[in-house]
Amino acid sequence: MKQLIFSILALFVGFTFISAQEIADNAIGLRLGDSDGFGAEVSYQRALGDNNRLELDLGWRSGSDYDGFKLTGLYHWVWQLDGNFNWYAGPGAGIASYDFDDNRIDDETFVFIAGNIGIEYNFDIPLLLSLDFRPELGLGNFNDDLDFDIALGIRYQF
Repeated sequence: MKQLIFSILALFVGFTFISAQEIADNAIGLRLGDSDGFGAEVSYQRALGDNNRLELDLGWRSGSDYDGFKLTGLYHWVWQLDGNFNWYAGPGAGIASYDFDDNRIDDETFVFIAGNIGIEYNFDIPLLLSLDFRPELGLGNFNDDLDFDIALGIRYQF
């Protein structure tokens, strides 16, 4: 077990020293996925260096019996795969709130922790396409389980 942990740590440290493609200073667009019923999220990315960035996503939803929002913040390390292809990973957290029309169900605001891993293609024009996987662990009464979110991102870089 110690060898496995050491091997994973060594692999992660090794990837941090691989030269990364320079990322755009800013990118804004949509993250389209299931997102626990939130569907599309407005997504903003801000570069913090040559190979790391901050991502903020805001999703909201009005259903027939509830309204809700979800705000997620993520830190990404970005590594070049080949040419314009990159992959990224990082931790994050967020806050969400559900407001139910049915009085038998309590409204709830809760926090969650998240991870993110994905691939992206950086076009020669200011367009960035990504596909990512985000597990989220809710820390509330209504949402206290592990959810998996897979999404396609379409962002304009500037």
